[in-house]
Amino acid sequence: MRELTQTEAIDLVGRFEAGQEIPEQMRSNVRMLGSLLGQVLRESGSPGLFDDVERLRTATIHAYTDETSEAFERAADIADSFTVARADEVARAFTAYFHLVNLTEEHQRVRVLRERDGRPDKENASDSVAAAFVRLAAEVGDDTALERLRGLRFHPVFTAHPTEARRRAVSSSIRRLAELLDEHESSLQGGADRRRAERRMLEEIDILWRTAPLRSEKPSPTDEVRAIMAVFDETLFTAVPHVYRRVDDALQGPAAGWRPPVVQPFVRIGSWVGGDRDGNPFVTASVTRKAAAIASEHVLLGLERATSRIGRGLTLDAVTTPPSDALLALWRRLKSADDEAAAEIAKRSPNEPHRRVLLLIGRKIAATRLRDADLAYGVPDELLADLTVVQSSIAQAGAARQAYGHLQQLIWQVQTFGFHLTELEVRQHSAVHAKVLAELDAGGERSELTEEVLDVFRAVAYIQKRFGPRAAGRYVVSFTQSAQDLANVHRLAAYAAGADGTPPVLDVVPLFETFADLQAAPAILREIVEHPEFAARLESTGRRLEVMLGYSDSSKDVGPVAANLALYVAQAEISAWAEENAIELTLFHGRGGALGRGGGPANSAVLAQPPHSVDGRFKLTEQGEVIFARYGDPAIAMRHIDQVAAAVLMASAPSIERRNSTAAADYADVASTMDEASRRRFFDLVKAPGFASWFARVTPMEEVGLLALGSRPARRGLSVESLEDLRAIPWVFAWTQARINLAGWFGLGTALESVGDVERLTRAYSDWPLFRTMIDNVAMSLAKADARIARRYLDLGDRDDLADLVMDEMELTRTWVIRITGGGDLLQNKAILQRAVKMRSPYVDALSLLQLRALKALRDAPAEQTTPDPEQQRLLLLSVSGVAAGLQNTG
Repeated sequence: MRELTQTEAIDLVGRFEAGQEIPEQMRSNVRMLGSLLGQVLRESGSPGLFDDVERLRTATIHAYTDETSEAFERAADIADSFTVARADEVARAFTAYFHLVNLTEEHQRVRVLRERDGRPDKENASDSVAAAFVRLAAEVGDDTALERLRGLRFHPVFTAHPTEARRRAVSSSIRRLAELLDEHESSLQGGADRRRAERRMLEEIDILWRTAPLRSEKPSPTDEVRAIMAVFDETLFTAVPHVYRRVDDALQGPAAGWRPPVVQPFVRIGSWVGGDRDGNPFVTASVTRKAAAIASEHVLLGLERATSRIGRGLTLDAVTTPPSDALLALWRRLKSADDEAAAEIAKRSPNEPHRRVLLLIGRKIAATRLRDADLAYGVPDELLADLTVVQSSIAQAGAARQAYGHLQQLIWQVQTFGFHLTELEVRQHSAVHAKVLAELDAGGERSELTEEVLDVFRAVAYIQKRFGPRAAGRYVVSFTQSAQDLANVHRLAAYAAGADGTPPVLDVVPLFETFADLQAAPAILREIVEHPEFAARLESTGRRLEVMLGYSDSSKDVGPVAANLALYVAQAEISAWAEENAIELTLFHGRGGALGRGGGPANSAVLAQPPHSVDGRFKLTEQGEVIFARYGDPAIAMRHIDQVAAAVLMASAPSIERRNSTAAADYADVASTMDEASRRRFFDLVKAPGFASWFARVTPMEEVGLLALGSRPARRGLSVESLEDLRAIPWVFAWTQARINLAGWFGLGTALESVGDVERLTRAYSDWPLFRTMIDNVAMSLAKADARIARRYLDLGDRDDLADLVMDEMELTRTWVIRITGGGDLLQNKAILQRAVKMRSPYVDALSLLQLRALKALRDAPAEQTTPDPEQQRLLLLSVSGVAAGLQNTG
C-alpha cells in the first residue's frame, strides 16, 4: 500500500484531531505543545527525525481510522524500516508527546475543578463530603449523620511497589511545564509575558527531550522514601486541611470560621515505603528507622514553618484581645525554658501575647526536629495542648475569626500528621516468620536473617518511643493462611525484646491474598481473636481490628471475575462476623493501579461494597503512578480525597446498604454462574501445559524486570516456571504492554455468555453496583487494548491454541460489554474517558509497533547468542516507558 501524500496526510490528521470532542482550551494547549515539540525535534541535530516521526504518526492515525489490514501493515512497515538508532529517537519523541498530552489533560482537570470551585458534580450530587452529609442526614437525621461524619476515616497507604515508569527528573520537568502553561494562559495574547512563557516552554521541552527517559539503576528504598516526601511537601500538607475547611465551610455556611468547626480530621496517611520487606531484601531494619526519621523531619519542618508564619501574622494587641490566664501561664512556662529567645520575641512583639506564645511554640517544634531534649516536645499531644490554649484564649477574647482561621488549620495538620507524617507499616511474609521461629526454638547460633527479623521489632519499638505510638505499630502478615501465622508475630516480638525488655505495641494485620485464603479468612479470624496477646490488644483498642484483602494475587489465582466475586463474599462474611462479635472492623484494600490488581475509580468501588463492610472507614493502598496522578497536584488531590471520603460516608446510608444487599440476593445465581464459568475459562488458559514459558515469550515480561522502577525484585525466584513464581505487578504490566490487558477482563465474556440473558444482565448493570463497576472497569481495560497489535504479540509464540483462546475471549467479552452498556462502541456511556482513550490510541500504537520489532528481534536471536542485543533491548525498554505514559498505567 502506498504512503499518503503530504496533502492527504495533513487532511487525515486534521480530520482525526477535529473528530475528537476536546474542550477548545485543551485542544489549543495540545496543539501548541505538540508544535513546540516538533520544533525541538527539527532543532535536535538529527536530520530527518521530525519527518520520520510524522510519517509514523500519520500512518498509525490512518490505520486507526481505516481499520483495514493494508493501512495497519503500512504503519508496521514504517516502524520496521527505521534503523535501531532512529527507532530509539522516534520512541523517545512519542514518549515526550505523551508526557505533554498527560500534562494538558491534568491541566484541564484542574481548570474544571477551579471553575466548579467546590460545587458538586452535576452528574453525581453526592460526590463531595458536604453533599453526602446532606443526603445522609435526610435518611438518618442530623444527629446520626453528624456522629458518622465525626467518625469518618479515609486512610490511603502509599507503597513503593514498582509501577511508576517515569524518572523523577522527567516528573520535575513536567511540573515546571505545568507552571509555565499556567503563566501562558494568564498572560495577554501577543504580549511579552506570553512570548516569554512560550520561549521557556520550548526550552523546557528541549530539556525533556534530552533527558534520558530510563533510570540507569534501581532506586534504593531510601530514594523511594524521599520521592514520596515530595508529594507531602508539594500537596498533602496543605491540601488535607483545605479539604476539611471546604467541608466545614459548606456545612456551617456564613458561620464557618467564626465558631468551632464541626469537621474532625478524617484523613490518615499510611506508608509501606521503607517498611514493606516482603520479597525485598533491601528493606532492612536500618532502612525502616531512616524512613521514619525522614518523614518526621519533613512534617516537623512543615509544622515549624506554618507555626512561625501564623505567629508572625497574629499581631493581636492585648487591649483588643486580652490573653487568658491559661495563656499567660503558658507564656511563663515557655519563657523559663527558652529565656533568651523569649526576651527577643517580647521585644519584637510588644503587648502581643498570642504572637509571643505562638513564636515560642514554633521554636519548640524546631527543637523537636533538632532533638534538643531541653526544649523539645515529647509527643504531639503536648503541642496540641499548647495550641488549644492559644486558640481558647483568642476565642474567649472575642476574636473568633482568628481562633478558627489559620490557627485551626494548623491544629488540623497536627491532628492529621502528628510528628510522624505517615503511619509506617511493616509487612513480611508468613513463611519468613515460620522459618525464623523454627531456628529460634531450636536454639544455637542465629542466622543473619533471624537477627534482621528480630531487629525489625526493635526498630518499631524505637520509632514508637521517639515519634509516638501512631508512628508505627501495624504489622501486616502477607500470605496469612492460619491463625498461627498471626500469633507468630507476637512470639517474634517477645524474642526480640528479651527477658527484660518490653515488646512494641503491635496491631497485627492479616493479609488474605489467594482465592483459598479469602475463603478461609472468617475461620482464621474466629480463631485468632481467642489468642491471648491478640485478644488483649483487641480489648485495649476498644475492639478495633484491621483485616487486609489482596486483589492482585487472587486475580492472578482464579481470574479477575472470580476474584472480584470472591472478594465481595469474603468482605460480607468478615463484616457479618465482626458485627456479631462487636468488633469495629476496618477492611484494608490492597488495590493496585491497574484493573487486574483491583484498580479503577475508588469512589464507585466503595459504594459497591457489602453492608457494614465500610461503616465510615476505608483504607487502601496507593502505589506507583497512582500516587502522583491522584496526589501530585493540590486541586486534584483535594478533589480525590473529597470524592472518596464522600463515598465512604454514603456507603453506610440505609438506601445504599439496602440496594447492595438486595442486588446481591437477587443476582446470586448470576454471580454463581459467572464465577464457575470464568474460573473454568481462566484455568483453560493459565493451566495449559507450557503456559508460563509461552507468556514469557509473547509479552515483554522478562524485559519488564530490567526496568529500574523500584527497589523490589519483580519475581520471587530466579526463574519463572509457573505463574506462582511471578509477582502480580509484572503479570499485569506485561499484558498491558502487549496491548491485551488480559489481567483485567479474561473470562468475563465466557461468564456473561454462560448467563446468556441479555435483558437480565442489562438490568443487573442498572441495579447491581458490583456488577456495574466490574463491567465499567472491563470496558476501560478493553478500550485501551488493541486486537491487531495483540495478535502480533501472540504470534511471537508457537501456540496458536493459546493465542486463539485469548483472541476469542477478547472479542466475546467486548461484544457482551457493548450489549450490556448500550451504544455501538466501548465507553459509549463514558464520553470523557472515551475521548481520552481515542485521542491517545494511534500514538500508543506507534510505540507498540516499535516495541514489537524490538521484541521480535530479541526473541528471534540465534541460540548461540547468550546475551541480548543491547540496542534492541534499550529500544524495547524505551517503548515500555512510552506505552506506560500513553496508557497512563503500568501495574
